[in-house]
Amino acid sequence: MYAPDNEDCANFEAEVLAKAMRCLGNDSASLETSFLHYLYNTFGRQLASPDYYQFKALSFSIRDRLMCQWKQTWLAHYRSGTKKAYYLSMEFLIGRSLINNLLNLGLEESVRQALHALGIALEELEQAERDAGLGNGGLGRLAACFMDSCATLQLPVMGYGLRYKYGMFRQRIQNGYQVEDPDPWLRHGEYPWEVQRADYTCVVRFGGYTRMYKEPHSGRLIVHWEHAEEVLAVPYDVPIAGFRNQTVNTLRLWSATSAEDFDLSDFNAGSYFEAVAEKNDAEAITMVLYPNDASENGKELRLRQQYFLVSASLQDVVRHWKRAHGSDFSRFAEFNVFQLNDTHPSLAVPELMRILLDEEQFDWDSAWAIVSRTLAYTNHTLLPEALETWPVTLLQRLLPRLLEVIYEINGRFLSQVAMKWPADRDRLRRMSIVDQDGRVRMAHLALVGSYSVNGVAALHSRLLKEGLFRDFHQLWPERFNNKTNGVTPRRWLAAANPALRGLLNETIGEGWLTDLDQLQALEEKTYDPVFLERWHQVRRHNKQRLAALVRERTGIVLNTEALFDVQVKRIHEYKRQLLNVLHLIHLYARIKFGPAEPWTNRCAIIGGKAAPGYAMAKTIIKLIHNVAAVINRDPDVGDRLKLVFLPDYNVSAMEVICPGTDLSEQISTAGKEASGTGNMKFMMNGALTIGTLDGANVEIREAVGEENFFLFGLRAEEVAAARRNYNPQALVEADTSLRQVLQLLEAGHFNQFEPGIFDDLIAGMLSPADPWLTLADFRSYMQAQQRVDQAYLDQPGWMRMSIINTARSGRFSTDRTMRQYNEEIWHLRPIQVAPLMTTARG
Repeated sequence: MYAPDNEDCANFEAEVLAKAMRCLGNDSASLETSFLHYLYNTFGRQLASPDYYQFKALSFSIRDRLMCQWKQTWLAHYRSGTKKAYYLSMEFLIGRSLINNLLNLGLEESVRQALHALGIALEELEQAERDAGLGNGGLGRLAACFMDSCATLQLPVMGYGLRYKYGMFRQRIQNGYQVEDPDPWLRHGEYPWEVQRADYTCVVRFGGYTRMYKEPHSGRLIVHWEHAEEVLAVPYDVPIAGFRNQTVNTLRLWSATSAEDFDLSDFNAGSYFEAVAEKNDAEAITMVLYPNDASENGKELRLRQQYFLVSASLQDVVRHWKRAHGSDFSRFAEFNVFQLNDTHPSLAVPELMRILLDEEQFDWDSAWAIVSRTLAYTNHTLLPEALETWPVTLLQRLLPRLLEVIYEINGRFLSQVAMKWPADRDRLRRMSIVDQDGRVRMAHLALVGSYSVNGVAALHSRLLKEGLFRDFHQLWPERFNNKTNGVTPRRWLAAANPALRGLLNETIGEGWLTDLDQLQALEEKTYDPVFLERWHQVRRHNKQRLAALVRERTGIVLNTEALFDVQVKRIHEYKRQLLNVLHLIHLYARIKFGPAEPWTNRCAIIGGKAAPGYAMAKTIIKLIHNVAAVINRDPDVGDRLKLVFLPDYNVSAMEVICPGTDLSEQISTAGKEASGTGNMKFMMNGALTIGTLDGANVEIREAVGEENFFLFGLRAEEVAAARRNYNPQALVEADTSLRQVLQLLEAGHFNQFEPGIFDDLIAGMLSPADPWLTLADFRSYMQAQQRVDQAYLDQPGWMRMSIINTARSGRFSTDRTMRQYNEEIWHLRPIQVAPLMTTARG
């Protein structure tokens, strides 16, 4: 967004904006006029057009109203001269934006009336919007929630990400196996909410070599990065509206294109592929979200993506700083902070050093003083294998100047470590940014360059300090802190669950939308029979919505009176979808072999995507389908038990799933899940949780009370102890139910015509080296599920527990999370944005 050159320009801009806004009424008649203008005059369509064109016309109408507030927000930030934060993330899982923008702008009812006058249902246009799937799970969805809360809290925070042409792949199931199809979310040529800002294009360099020399007069070291491939980073800005407060923050997404047009001489000579090769190579950087990095080419592309993001973003911020302050960087750290969302943007540390050293001619100590006071790092994983490392050889070839800077950072850092712990070679080896195998540890790079390091749940943060980053915590204990994740209640309660929103507004008012703690007032209603019945009606309605989605995607009909037992998340062994399936096989065996009484009817829904190169996760998906096929077709089972794998799980699906869920499965191996956010979405919508003491489950259980949480399994400390003498075969021999489940699997009951396809899964569970201890928690999990069955039979009691879960979900709002980031890390000042009409003279 353009920033004015001076205060006079800013005042004039404000007057013009006020005039522009006067022609954009928010009443239904004005919105109808805007809609018809775009439909007929811009897109050349009519009312009988396909829904997508109607959706675009409506989106452009709403975007007009966002635009002026967006510009006004920039003017307010400019005038305040305030400190700003920049959120660097490889993922922003936005999902659909129409209904969220209508909710935050307060236009939902006016738009509904305008469309109704034309014979159009708003819900139909909502379905026409494609998910912006620029993320593959909780990390990206968290980033999107953070942006929503920052705008609602009026914090001057700008997001930086990548505009992938193809988002998270579309999942298709073929004979029970996952098949990945491209996700062309930009199929119709544009994303109606974005605005291209070509004038802010940056140049990002790869390859080449560096040349160093000393300036004759000053003796200053000059470094040139020469003969590098240049790629253009073109920004596309997406408006992020706060909740009814005139604030519209910015998410800037970078798209890669070649700095050179195609080679016309090659083209004329008939070398068509060579003529466009450079352009194609450049555009590949933002072609696909997270390429499969099993190959060398995949690794290189992923590293290119990470550097492309941080280089373009840092150049952008530095350019805007210089426009306002020239070459004076003395207060840069005072007015700018960069939050690194996991290890992916860790190259921001050497890249900001490179910019200050090579382009701004700082000496090392002065540059490091700025870098080490402007970067903050959030860690999102306890899995060592998920902490990225890059071969020195790859960095040397792709980013030679950055590798030189990394070596210098590491040398100076190790000198500091050696001073504190003399002659401790093991510690030096453990803490070095470059490991003994010649790989750069990106998490260590972020740790060394950041003034703040946070985990995302209380348990996660403790385990980071005691385990994964113990050495660094001993060196810099003051840098470590916890920021438990959250989710935005606007998207995940108000927009996703309109039936419950209506009941909440009628019961306690609308204040909960920005102060989720107000939901605590619901606890007074837990024994009100009228309210309990209305709560039950809302839940029944939401289960019917979910059952309709399942039937549409799978053809399976669910009994909405049954317990809806849901596990939707990325398919990974540590998340233990496999444990869930073992329990469902146990329930099937009870029906077939007895005893089946007492019994609670159950519909189990599992969804999620496996990484394209993750063979074991794909086998788990196949097992789920095979088990479902047997259960769902067995006449002895009937409606007592159903198992569904919901294909192509995404944000829009979750908006239907979480309001319709009775039981939320959060069953990861304790000590492996950093936080989780799905657990919070389910809780907020009134689902009860069955889970281990892992991630934010610990805090959810503290909030709702142990009587409203179905706990099972080993604790994190017990997991570590159990691994030393783990004997899964002994567990099988001692547990009749478990033995029966394993016998069905080993006998090929679920793969009679596909022999051996689950042998690796079975062997993994039975191995003493199984890192996920799947069988160790089976008995405890089964007992917890029996408590679930008993509780669900008491429907008034279940409704009371459901209300308590919603009532006590306040601490899991990202509004709370972002306040803590701001108060303890960023130290930003909220900026009020005045209504546009008040800025015009006279």
